[in-house]
Amino acid sequence: MSEQDGFDMEMSSGIAAFESKHFANATKILSPLADQGNVEAQYRMAIMAQNGLGMTVNELLAYKYMKSAAEAGMAIAQHGLGFMYLEGECVDKNPAKAIEWFTKAAEQGLAGSQCTLAMLYEEGKGVEKNLDEAKKWYAMAGFDEKSGAV
Repeated sequence: MSEQDGFDMEMSSGIAAFESKHFANATKILSPLADQGNVEAQYRMAIMAQNGLGMTVNELLAYKYMKSAAEAGMAIAQHGLGFMYLEGECVDKNPAKAIEWFTKAAEQGLAGSQCTLAMLYEEGKGVEKNLDEAKKWYAMAGFDEKSGAV
């Protein structure tokens, strides 16, 4: 078995533990992988650290891993980091940074980020109110303007 195969098996085991809510086991498996720069492991470690799953709540660790995965280009981590900045969770509230990260995720096609951006532009939260920009993001997310349905 190659080193890569062993790594893939560890990652699969860690994800399986996470998905089946065996968070303490997931933490043991995923923590070293996250420290080695694996973005999937970093994202899951961030979720567990932020919510105290399998470990005590650790906002600093949650932010570190979420930011690292986001900077590596993982759309769901960019969305998560956007929410951290928007809500002031694990990091100081910074609406401008929230918009920046939601935009990165939305540009990768993440519908949740597209909808979030649309709502923020519609409400003028963190950005200047801009209904044209809101309509653009709603359309990209696949929402029908008349019915609100996808």
